[in-house]
Amino acid sequence: MKILLIGATGMIGSRVTAEALGRGHEVTAATRSGRADALPENQALTVLALDATVPGKVSQAAAGHDVVISAVSPPRDGSDPAAPLLATYKSLVEGLRIAGVHRLLVVGGAGSLKTASGQDRVDTPDFPAMYKAESLAQREVLRLLRTEMTDLDWTYASPADEIAPGERTGTFRLGGDDLLIAEDGTSFISAEDYAVALVDEAEKSTAIRRRITVAY
Repeated sequence: MKILLIGATGMIGSRVTAEALGRGHEVTAATRSGRADALPENQALTVLALDATVPGKVSQAAAGHDVVISAVSPPRDGSDPAAPLLATYKSLVEGLRIAGVHRLLVVGGAGSLKTASGQDRVDTPDFPAMYKAESLAQREVLRLLRTEMTDLDWTYASPADEIAPGERTGTFRLGGDDLLIAEDGTSFISAEDYAVALVDEAEKSTAIRRRITVAY
């Protein structure tokens, strides 16, 4: 399988790259700068510079790929990230349409997952303030996919409430729109196991036009 991974050098993107390469897939790792120093050397890895806000450039990069995985991050300069993140995804999707690539996996957020109270996690009183703007922006991306991107075979993958570097165990739970909580009250997934779940979905396509979540 040929995978275009946009945002390949972040905490999650780099692990998705490694997971996909480890399974024998061909990966085109797209970054803003075209540099991918943190990625492993591999004959199946191609690195390129990509401005995802330009549909024509996205279409050129995506042409010939089976699936596009987006690990695009919103701006983190203190400004409201919602408008620029949505604009990037509209551009990205337009580029995929031009290229004729219909499969899109989105590295999403946990803030839009439903809690036991019925509220979205981002709307609960104890949600960390430092992550709220980004989580609200990610929620808007999910809404955009559900309402305007029905011609694409998209999957929005939310991690657990907390995601961080850790171990690759290959053992985790999958859910839908509800926040997954472990017996000890925590909601966690390692970035490595999140990458396993994401590449699993890229290979199997079991969650077309819906959201999944991954947690222990």
